Amino acid sequence: MKNIIFIISLISLLSCQEKTATKKIAIMETKEFVWEGANIYFLLTDRFNNGDANNDINFDRTKETGKLRGFEGGDIKGITQKIKEGYFTKLGINAIWMTPIVEQIHGGTDEGTGLSYGFHGYWTKDWTNIDPNFGTKQDLKELVAIAHKNGIRILLDAVINHTGPVTEKDPVWPNDWVRTGPQCSYNNYKHTISCTLVKNLPDILTESNENVALPPQLIEKWKAEGRYEQEVKELDAFFARTKHPRAPRFYIMKWLTDYITEFGIDGYRVDTVKHTEEFVWQEFKQECDFSFEQYKKNNADKVLDDNNFYLVGEVYNYAISHGKAFDFGNKKVNYFDKAFNSLINFEIKWNAKQMSAKDVFQKYDTILQNDLKGYGVLNYLTSHDDGQPFDKERKLPYKTATMLFLTPGTSQVYYGDESARPLIIEGAVGDATLRSFMNWDDIQNNIETKNILNYWQKLGQFKANHMAVGAGKHELISEVNGLVFSRVRNNDKVIIGLDLPKGNKEINVASIFNNGDTLNDFFSNQKVVVKGGKVSFTSKDTVVLLEKK
Repeated sequence: MKNIIFIISLISLLSCQEKTATKKIAIMETKEFVWEGANIYFLLTDRFNNGDANNDINFDRTKETGKLRGFEGGDIKGITQKIKEGYFTKLGINAIWMTPIVEQIHGGTDEGTGLSYGFHGYWTKDWTNIDPNFGTKQDLKELVAIAHKNGIRILLDAVINHTGPVTEKDPVWPNDWVRTGPQCSYNNYKHTISCTLVKNLPDILTESNENVALPPQLIEKWKAEGRYEQEVKELDAFFARTKHPRAPRFYIMKWLTDYITEFGIDGYRVDTVKHTEEFVWQEFKQECDFSFEQYKKNNADKVLDDNNFYLVGEVYNYAISHGKAFDFGNKKVNYFDKAFNSLINFEIKWNAKQMSAKDVFQKYDTILQNDLKGYGVLNYLTSHDDGQPFDKERKLPYKTATMLFLTPGTSQVYYGDESARPLIIEGAVGDATLRSFMNWDDIQNNIETKNILNYWQKLGQFKANHMAVGAGKHELISEVNGLVFSRVRNNDKVIIGLDLPKGNKEINVASIFNNGDTLNDFFSNQKVVVKGGKVSFTSKDTVVLLEKK
């Protein structure tokens, strides 16, 4: 009997030890993730990868369009395919931001650049439905599940400011929902929010607290699709819970937050923030937070980490130098407190051109560690609607990667930055030239493109592996024979060298590493040991990425 008890006890002990060991391994393998240090990949859903050619044409969108102003076939399945292939993981991407996937206007509009369809996603017809050109709800569920399985978060794009343009197929929404004029002059606060962004883009009356009925075109559409009763039932429940008036903005908030509770998305990039009253975004944050908590309660096994729902705002022309206050000329507005975790930073492209890397890094560290402590900025050098990108001719793809990944803050990689996708397309007018299809052929067959991508992958992975790179404290170590600096966040410590001499290198690491420590240069993939407060080794590269192993 004693032997049996002993054997049972031994088995129990070994089982506990095995569980403890497994738990330790799991903890060791789990990398910290904070949005302040993330690598976000921004893509136009229609222009990235065509995973399902069967959904390329819908709603008879077959008229000839202006150059790059029609649907090109990219879809949700195409993004999922590239996640499965490991494309994003190899690039160090831990979040993907997709342009809006909600159902777009069925018709097209011509404002002097040739006929345009809503391929970009910002011309909403129905917030409750996914446009079939982009895919289905099942496609989105699979995308989020596969992304999360690979440690990648998903951001959708939220538009509350406006509907899509009016066309023969897309009637104007009722006048208690939208204004159709005047057009914004942008010379003060009122003339930026109580107006239409451009001609024929009806502006939602986001300031209104008046109860409004559903637009007749939505009622007709939902009845034809057999889901009118269900949509009304859900709206009734939403307004009963929140006690909000049935005002236009709250309908849209309900529809947008459904994507959180139904699919488990991790955040929203919010469009045209400064064109809507700031209290709208505070209300939106509350509804997003509530929905995210509901999702986590109902899907505990699918939660990636304990981060809150992420909101990053597009306040056009916001600069990190503004700190928390954006100036309209006659009014300053703080979009951070009680609303956004981060704002898109329109300044870095100028900083990267006009300042040294040393000065850029120091400037951003100072602001993020002080005025913006607890918040972040999303740095970009190329985007879908900025006609003055950092490197429009794609002559500086290596510097672009260096400044984007190594400047303190969150990085936004615009699709094709990493492969020098051309930004000047013959025949394309305006922002269409920034929106060509992803250059997969170059990635497969062009040696120079492969070399560029390899550089981006090394820097991207290093930043993804170390939240200290984007969200840690920056300290200058040396600027003799190149720029050497450290980034430290809690126990995560790295040293980075730029513009170093090729061949023999000697780097002072005493500020954060100890004698006898074994370090890995992630860039050249070789191990070195700290002696006399320094590491000495040889590599053909001018970049060094040192981490403790």
